[in-house]
Amino acid sequence: MELDEQRTKRRYSPEIRRSMILDSAAEIINSEGMSNLSMEKISSHADISKSLMYKYFDNLTDLLKELLKRELESLRRLQFKAAENANTFEELVRGVTYEYLSYINSRGLIIERLQSDPSVSDFSDPTDYGRSTSVDYLASLVAKTFHMPLELARAATDISFGLPSAAGHYLLSGAMSLDEVVELTSTMIIGSVMVVRDEYFARKKNLIR
Repeated sequence: MELDEQRTKRRYSPEIRRSMILDSAAEIINSEGMSNLSMEKISSHADISKSLMYKYFDNLTDLLKELLKRELESLRRLQFKAAENANTFEELVRGVTYEYLSYINSRGLIIERLQSDPSVSDFSDPTDYGRSTSVDYLASLVAKTFHMPLELARAATDISFGLPSAAGHYLLSGAMSLDEVVELTSTMIIGSVMVVRDEYFARKKNLIR
């Protein structure tokens, strides 16, 4: 065992070993879920000794927190890039939705499964790529574009964030192609914002006497 650990140390840099551990955890979560996840199982899957793993992560929760941060950072970067490249509201919604569903299509429901565990998703130092930051960014665009109160735009944006998650589950069922699910989900998000703008907001406006 000691000889194997020495070989592993020589073969890979610390950064690569850390990435191997996180990748192994992600693969297990995708294929088996989180109920039977353990440091031992990840160690075996990564072909890294358990003692070496503990040099990188104090426990399983710390490992999973870092995995969630890594996955969120990767996804949010793609979504922010799509948002920055959009010229219209439709391009914004389609771009952000496409990146999310493409991510689910290739990575599975890793983020959703990790976020379902409060001990993992409850960051003491939240990542800059968390949901709140994304909602704030998109809500500000919606408020400015449709002359909507920011508070209302944020509520509509935050609620609409649930649609892509549900769409991701549906996509993995194989009932529709990625492009079809993106089209349907984008249409639903755009439609909901239009209803808020044209009906809900109008109904709630104060009377001018």
